[in-house]
Amino acid sequence: MTKIKSEQNTELQSKLDSLPTLPGIYQFKDKTDKIIYVGKAKNLRSRVRSYFRSTVDSPKTLALVNKIIDFQLIVTDSEVEALVLENNLIKELKPKYNISLKDDKTFPYIRVTNEPFPQVFPTRNVIKDGSKYFGPYTNVRDMKSSLKMINQTFKIRSCKYFIDNDSIAKKKVKVCLDYHIKKCGGPCEGLVTEDNYNKMVVNLIKVLKGKSDILIKELYHEMKIASDNYQFEKAAEIRDTIKKLEVYSSKQKIVSTDFGDRDVITVAVEGKDAACTILNIREGRLVGRKQLTLVSNLDEQLNQVYSSVIKLYYTEFVDVPKEIIIEILPFEHELIIDWLKIKAERNVKFVVPQIKSDAMSLIKMCKQNSILQLKDIQLQKMKKEGNLPYVLQALKRDLRLNVLPRKIECFDISHIQGSETVASLVVFVDGKPKKSLYRRFIIKDVEGVDDFASMREVVERRYTRLKNENEPLPELIMVDGGKGQLSSAVSILDDLGYSNYNIIGLAKRLEEIFFPGDSDAQTIPKTSSSLKLLQHLRDEAHRFAITFHRERRSKRTFQTELTEIEGIGETIASKLLIEFKSVSEIRNKSLEELSNFIGASKGKLVFNYFNEKRED
Repeated sequence: MTKIKSEQNTELQSKLDSLPTLPGIYQFKDKTDKIIYVGKAKNLRSRVRSYFRSTVDSPKTLALVNKIIDFQLIVTDSEVEALVLENNLIKELKPKYNISLKDDKTFPYIRVTNEPFPQVFPTRNVIKDGSKYFGPYTNVRDMKSSLKMINQTFKIRSCKYFIDNDSIAKKKVKVCLDYHIKKCGGPCEGLVTEDNYNKMVVNLIKVLKGKSDILIKELYHEMKIASDNYQFEKAAEIRDTIKKLEVYSSKQKIVSTDFGDRDVITVAVEGKDAACTILNIREGRLVGRKQLTLVSNLDEQLNQVYSSVIKLYYTEFVDVPKEIIIEILPFEHELIIDWLKIKAERNVKFVVPQIKSDAMSLIKMCKQNSILQLKDIQLQKMKKEGNLPYVLQALKRDLRLNVLPRKIECFDISHIQGSETVASLVVFVDGKPKKSLYRRFIIKDVEGVDDFASMREVVERRYTRLKNENEPLPELIMVDGGKGQLSSAVSILDDLGYSNYNIIGLAKRLEEIFFPGDSDAQTIPKTSSSLKLLQHLRDEAHRFAITFHRERRSKRTFQTELTEIEGIGETIASKLLIEFKSVSEIRNKSLEELSNFIGASKGKLVFNYFNEKRED
């Protein structure tokens, strides 16, 4: 039996008990009667009741459920119809707990008006009067570039008058400067026919749809016909148009060898934010790039994020290609495909590349754009939050810390075949390496290979010194390793009298996080920037330890009789061996020869050392 909490009213319980088993959409309301979530369902009864079961364990979903005071339903004839209605309501209402676009109202379109002689101009207001819209343009610069190319290539009028055959006959409008500088064909005075003008509009629409290569082929054919019919002026005009289109087309990168039409979609997610990049490929050329910023207050799976992105992006004015390349199939992908087929009035398919291919390369390129966009979003948040990196907020959240981990110290133990065991300490401040605070340790009290004992020794030495110097502990301590290394560090901290500290272990094999007193490892989502920061810390500590270990081994390996001479180091010893080939040769050199090569003081040290040995 589905039960609601005591603070939620009995009327809500009654509505839950009488839900229909039909497809439709549901809208959850809070105590202010505001809609906070919109969802769709194949079976309204089972879907809505699932929110109120005790098995709901997501904190954010529980927060949503606790705010639900009422809900309303709209029953539909099919699940596809429910999907369309859900999408429209989310865009209109922007409920708090749905994934939504942060700035979709600011996106401009290029509008081709529904008139006998259409106008072409940018707009942010969509009016459903039969006009055609192209966009949305998430980058205004891209839209302006497209409009500039159109105005330079096609003689489209820039005036705002309504022009038809009646206004032309009554001579209501006269040609302007645009006609005289050949930027407009003069439709206001009937100097271009309605058919010819609209043929030009059809051509510019092909360009806006990314079909410029097809248009160029058609224009070459028209130019040949005009030339064959001795219409040289017309042929020259078409030739000029072709040249402009070829320049425009040459700037579009060829990214596919099969010259197909497809969109590539990737998403980078961090906490509440999701950055989406959409690459529009037409005729094998990259003709556009859209970048969307989304926000969600619920814990959404990645396939659910992709589902929301697709539904939000493919509005009635967006061209749906035959193929959509994507990282993973979106949630309820079969239903979404049915919806896209209805919109496109033809077959549409999702492609998830699995092997090295053009599609996989496109996914990687697209994903990199999404990641860069997400970093930019985080940078903006960082500026708002006092110049602290957003990753620290994410780390505090993911590790359930009570303070922001501005200073993090990470330990790593290194040895090769049980020899020269050393340890490293790296320090990150505000998410970045602070190399001046790095420290190296030679393990002194541990014999053989014992990572746990070595970890105890280095942690004790580090934090005993901090305690003696009255220095505070870092906000987070991290050890490279699992439960054993973590337990060793915790026991020493407790012995030193520390009680209020944060420490974790990071096991490399599965990137598992270990907490004190918890036998089970925890995981952080692989998409989280906090995990990437912990990996960076661990890798940096490992690099620093390995470097120190190699230096120790090289010093131990280079041992000659020369280095036993007090005042003679490796550099001078190496220099002598290179010059004189062997220690026996150096032993027989005179004081003058040695002094001339390594200086009087060093030469005297070497000469006296070997002469004293001879006397012995």
